[in-house]
Amino acid sequence: MRDPYTILGVTKSASADEIKKAFRKLAKKYHPDQNKNDPKAQEKFSEASAANEILSDEKKRGQYDRGEIDAEGKPKSPGFEGFGGPGGFRRQGAAPGGGFEHFEFDLGGGRAGAAGGRAGGFDASDIFSDLFGGARGRTRAPQRGQDLAETVTISLNDAARGASVRVALSTGKTLDIAVPAGMEDGKQIRLKGQGQPGQGGGPAGDAMITVKIAKHPFFRVEGRDVRLDLPLTLYEAVLGGKVEVPTLAGKVEMSVPAGTNGGRTLRLRGKGLPAGDGKAAGDLLVTLRIVLPDGATPDLEELMRKWRDERPYDPRKDFG
Repeated sequence: MRDPYTILGVTKSASADEIKKAFRKLAKKYHPDQNKNDPKAQEKFSEASAANEILSDEKKRGQYDRGEIDAEGKPKSPGFEGFGGPGGFRRQGAAPGGGFEHFEFDLGGGRAGAAGGRAGGFDASDIFSDLFGGARGRTRAPQRGQDLAETVTISLNDAARGASVRVALSTGKTLDIAVPAGMEDGKQIRLKGQGQPGQGGGPAGDAMITVKIAKHPFFRVEGRDVRLDLPLTLYEAVLGGKVEVPTLAGKVEMSVPAGTNGGRTLRLRGKGLPAGDGKAAGDLLVTLRIVLPDGATPDLEELMRKWRDERPYDPRKDFG
């Protein structure tokens, strides 16, 4: 039996964590389940396991460092329990180059897995369960699959009226989902059982679909309300009157008060996103933007010069 430190590739000053890390690396590399047709790999696995049995136990490591036991755990002087006794290890009828299935840990409490296999803080089943999903260790309880997070973008009209939308999941599935009327930007739709599959008989996770509303040419969505900048002629602002306003459900008439300033916002109740998800319909918030006619208009320019000279006013006086 070679020196345990040499087998694991660590120095004599190595910490317990360094020893565990070195053994995990070798165990994963040479485990019989990964090397079923390689007797040498199985032999190296058994050798690494035996070395780890010495170095992972603080008491046995001290005995080895002081020369009281050899690399196989046998005492070098009378009074120490020998090979196959409590605290040792043995093979069970293994042929040369035999695999892990013929290797038995005896850590002072019976076979590993039969009586816990724990001594000096070392539990072989812990390591093998971590490395190989419990193939040689504890049986895993059923685990629910992970949820998926996906995003789908729809038009504002589809959000308002409802629609069927096709979604490609990262699992490779393609599903048609129903988007209800009045869907808000950023809200989620849960698809039960469409996430990652469970493990050990556990249920599949869910797919969480975040719905985004695409940018619209002139409507802006704010929660359930919708905003609109409405161009207004100079004479409509001065004289007032009825103007047509587009909404998600078609055009409606709106009254503009005489003498309306640009930037004023008027509210059309219930003309935003339709009612949905237990919430009332949103409003349409119409901000008026005064627009001058294209091209030179001498009459308008003359009128404005007259106003400037005869009826001047300062709309910026509050700025100081």
